Amino acid sequence: MKTNIITLAIVASLTLSACGGSSGGSPASDPVTPTNSAPTNVTITNITVDENSVGAAIGTLSATDANSGDTFTFTTDSDMFVVTGNELSLKADTMANFENAESLAANITVTDNGGLSYSKELTITVNDLLDTYKFESKIIAGESSVGYTGQIARHALIAELAHYIGSGLQADIDANAFIDKQAVLDKLNSYFRTTSNQYENNFSLNFLSDTKQPFITDISSSAKSLDGKIAGRDASRMRKDWTDGTSFVGAGANMTPETLVDAYFNQLADNAVDANIRLDEATNSPITKVYVNTDGTDLKQLLQKFLLMSVTYSQGTDDYLDEGLAIDNIDPRGTGKADTALEHGFDEGFGYFGAARNYLEYTDKEIAGKVKADDATTGRADWNGKHDTDGDALFDLTSEVNLGSSVNAAKRDIGSSTNANPTDFTKDAMEAFLAARKIINDNVGTVFTAEQTTALETQRDNVVNAWEKAIAATVIHYINDLRADLAKSGDEYNYENVAKHWSEMKGFALGLQFNPYSPITDAQFAEIHVHFGQKPVLLPFGSADKTAVTTYIADLAKARDILQKALGLDADNVANW
Repeated sequence: MKTNIITLAIVASLTLSACGGSSGGSPASDPVTPTNSAPTNVTITNITVDENSVGAAIGTLSATDANSGDTFTFTTDSDMFVVTGNELSLKADTMANFENAESLAANITVTDNGGLSYSKELTITVNDLLDTYKFESKIIAGESSVGYTGQIARHALIAELAHYIGSGLQADIDANAFIDKQAVLDKLNSYFRTTSNQYENNFSLNFLSDTKQPFITDISSSAKSLDGKIAGRDASRMRKDWTDGTSFVGAGANMTPETLVDAYFNQLADNAVDANIRLDEATNSPITKVYVNTDGTDLKQLLQKFLLMSVTYSQGTDDYLDEGLAIDNIDPRGTGKADTALEHGFDEGFGYFGAARNYLEYTDKEIAGKVKADDATTGRADWNGKHDTDGDALFDLTSEVNLGSSVNAAKRDIGSSTNANPTDFTKDAMEAFLAARKIINDNVGTVFTAEQTTALETQRDNVVNAWEKAIAATVIHYINDLRADLAKSGDEYNYENVAKHWSEMKGFALGLQFNPYSPITDAQFAEIHVHFGQKPVLLPFGSADKTAVTTYIADLAKARDILQKALGLDADNVANW
């Protein structure tokens, strides 16, 4: 082998000498121009993508080309994909859905630096994940084991009460529908202390149009009420006796969750029958909304947010996801029932969270109802808070609409989405709900092992942790809003915004005490509400002394700091929620 190499070298040397050493020989031939050839193939490092992962990265693209020195530009004309450099991913706010398509076609064009191109369609397989709250019965083949209609009925009662206070109450006042204050209280209590007769006698639902359930009996045929499930009513499953006049903190002396609702109802009824023009304490301007008080509080917001916490959050975290996990998973919960008591109890906890069955198929903006009809980048218009998944042209409140805390979780995820450490409360909560329910469903008819019990409780903890953080983040969001509101003056100052944001903050925050798994200590909780007070500190009309308001703004920041430290929340997120 060495001899051949040496021989070739000598021949080459002689040849070069002969060509270059003669002044009278033929001129040297022109250099040959390299010929560019088009790329011949496109490959990718990964050909799968998980469903429901918004803007998911898929893989790195590469090209095959005979010209080793070429550089390449990759592009795609496929609607769902985007190429950044040589990385293929789903477009922002776009996700795959296995139930809609088990694979996706990505048309990729590669162009070399000489302008020649090659196109190829890549097939991206969609990974089917456990993403829908749907579990077949292990007791009766072919039937669903999922059911939580009572919880949705209570969500509907809360939503309907808020809807009535927001518009129907003033309409009734204008129509002289009330002969006295008691008549107003009776009307309000029809949503809170709903009697069987009221429930069953054409109790219509108007808070959402085009629903499958125009009457509340279409959700649950057996009568439901809010007062029967408010914190304290079922003392056997509550972590404290909320009715003893001392355990319930933050609403004033000797209050219970139920008497607080009554206090708000009384204030609202007083406003409804007050024929005088009410003036707010900050600007001395007439108050035009019956639910806004003169002291900077908003009764619509206080009632809606507090009921969401004292009924749905309390029942979810301190009942069905607490002691409720210890009930039977062996036998049917009744004759002809397709589920066990544990399956049903856990479903009730999920129902109180309020998520649609296919919650993970929504983007956060869609869950939050933030889709703009004229801006496709904000999401799908037909997924704006709800989606007709079964295609019957109606929205099923028990499965196709997002309610309550599930919506707040998405709003806070949106609020942190551009930060360094964004939250994903929606995914964290739903994936834990699904994992826990699968453990229960997989083990119907058997006794849990210690390992299975631990696995179930771990997922329960994940649910409650995400749920609480979503609510605490919502409280922080309104702290930030309120601090900004109170710092304004002149034409920028908006009294209704102050009342609204304070009341949303307070209503949600009062309910954080109901979670038995909260890392917020009793002392921390009490301190938070000392900082909040029972109403916002306003600059009295005609006064120029802002000392008290400035101090209150600082106190709100102290309350925010307590929540941040207790729950380990990211400082950047807290500042920007």
